[in-house]
Amino acid sequence: MSRINTNVASLTAQLGLARSQQTLNTTLQRLSSGLRINTGADDPAGLIASESLRSELAGINQAVDNSQQAGNVISTAEGSLNEVSSLLLNIKSLVVQAANSGALSPDEIAANQLQVDSAVESITRISATTTFAGLHLINGNLDYLTSGVDTNAIKSLDIAQAHLGTNPNLPVQVNVITSAQTANLEFKSSAIVNSVTLSITGNQGVQTLTFTSGTAASAIAYAVNGISDSTGVTAAQITPGNITSGIAFHSTGFGSKNFVSVAAQTGSFTTVDVGGNGKSRTTGRDAVATVNGSLVTGDGLNLKVNTGSLDMNLTLANSFGAGATSFAVTGGGALFQLGAQVSSNQQVSIGIASVAASNLGDSNVGFLNQVVTGGNSTLVGGSSAAAEKIIETAIGQISVLRGRLGAFQKNTLSTNINSLQVAMENVTSSESQLRDANFAQETANLTRAQILTQAGTSVLATANNTPQSVLTLLQGH
Repeated sequence: MSRINTNVASLTAQLGLARSQQTLNTTLQRLSSGLRINTGADDPAGLIASESLRSELAGINQAVDNSQQAGNVISTAEGSLNEVSSLLLNIKSLVVQAANSGALSPDEIAANQLQVDSAVESITRISATTTFAGLHLINGNLDYLTSGVDTNAIKSLDIAQAHLGTNPNLPVQVNVITSAQTANLEFKSSAIVNSVTLSITGNQGVQTLTFTSGTAASAIAYAVNGISDSTGVTAAQITPGNITSGIAFHSTGFGSKNFVSVAAQTGSFTTVDVGGNGKSRTTGRDAVATVNGSLVTGDGLNLKVNTGSLDMNLTLANSFGAGATSFAVTGGGALFQLGAQVSSNQQVSIGIASVAASNLGDSNVGFLNQVVTGGNSTLVGGSSAAAEKIIETAIGQISVLRGRLGAFQKNTLSTNINSLQVAMENVTSSESQLRDANFAQETANLTRAQILTQAGTSVLATANNTPQSVLTLLQGH
C-alpha cells in the first residue's frame, strides 16, 4: 500500500542511521582519547573497578616516593654518623698515643688533649646541625620518648623501634625470672694456714700472687683488687664487716661469658661455689626475663627484645634481682609511611638517639664529654685507660647505630620499593585492561560505522523518495 502521511521506511532508515552515527561518535571519542571508558555510561561496572584501581595506583606511587624520601633521610644521617665514627677513631689514636707517657713529654700530651677537645666538639656540632629539609636527625629529635622508667631497675635503655599504632603509648612490662650473676668463688676462712701461690684468672687475663702462712683473707682481697684491671677479678668479704667470714672472688662482669678461676700453684687453697661445692673455676649467669610476654635470655645484664611491635636493648641495674618493672613508650621516633593505605601495618618507625658527646658512652665507663679538658677522664690527667674505655664504648654505639640504619635502608626500604614497583606494574596493567581503548578493535569499529553511516544515509534518501511514486497514480486522471 502506498501512503504519503506516514513513511515507515524512512523512520526505519532514520533509526538505523542514528545508531550508526552513535557508534561512529563513540568510536571516534575512544580513538581520540585513547580510553574505552570516557563516561560512566560507557561501562558503569568497569568505571567503578577502574577508579578503585586508580586510587590504589595513586597510593602505590606515593608510597614509592615516600620510601625513596625515607632512604634519603637515612643516607643523610648515616653520612654524618660516618664522620662521627672517623672522629672517634682519631680520638682513639690520640688516647693510645698519650698512654705512651714514657716517650711523650707533658707538652705533647697536652697537644693531644687539645685535639681530643676539638674532635669531641666537632662530634657535638655534627649532632646538632645534621638536618634534612629542616628535620634534625641525630640530635635526639628522632629518639623515642618514655615515661615511668625506674632507674633503680633499668640502668640504660635503647629503643630501636616501637610500633604504637593508634594507641597513645606502648606499655612495656619486664619480668625478670632469673637474675644475672657474676662468676663467684668463696674462700671461707679468715686466713691461710700455709704459704701459697695463687693463679688468679678472669676475662682480662691471669696474674699470680704469693702469700705467706697466716696471711689474712682481707690482705688477700686487697692484693687481688690491686690487680683487678689485669685479671677482671675482684674480692670482698663474704659478709661485709665480718673479717672471719672469708672472701668471695667475683668477675667484674655479669653473665655466662665471664668467669673466675683461683688455682693454687703451690700450697693449698680451697674455694667453693655459692652452693658450697668445691670448685676452682665458675662462670657467671645470664638474666632470663619476659618482656611483654616474650621470653628473653640476656647477655649478662643486657636484654635484647625484637618483636613485631618492639625492638630494644635494655641493661638491668646490677642490684636488680628477680622481679618486675614497667614503663611506657609514649611517642617519638621517625615514622615512615611505606604503604598505599594510611594504616599502622603499612607504617614503620625507627629511633635515632642523640650522638652528642654527653650521650656517647654509658654510666659504667663514663661519657665522651668527660674526656675533654676539665673532665674526669682526660689525657692530661693521666686517665688514658678510662678515656680509652669510653671511646671504645662510643665507637661500638655508633657502629651499631650505623648498622641498624643500614639494615633498615637495605632490608626495609629497598625491598619495599621493589615490592611496590611490582604491585604498581600489575595494578597499572589491570587498570589499563579495563579503561584503555583497544585501537585495533576500535579502528575496525570505525570502518564498520563509517560504512553503515554512508549506507544509512543512502537508504534514508531512497526511503524519503518513495512517497513520490504516488504521483504516477495521479497522473493517470
